[in-house]
Amino acid sequence: MSETADPLVLDFVEWIAREPRAYAEVISTWKTSCPRLTIWEDAADRGFVARETLPGIGLIIAVTEDGERWLRTHGR
Repeated sequence: MSETADPLVLDFVEWIAREPRAYAEVISTWKTSCPRLTIWEDAADRGFVARETLPGIGLIIAVTEDGERWLRTHGR
């Protein structure tokens, strides 16, 4: 991942950390047509966010412990 993408990944993880988000909301909000901006994939690959299925709610995206730690490291 490029260093230029790190601020966007940080923004993404911070947004997820505020509250778990429905998968559909994450996809529609953070979609991009630029193959160089893989914010969603970068955050997931680095273990900062994960998919979870909650009964009665469905598929959500939530921040992981590693993601929370990364946010604290960056003052968020």
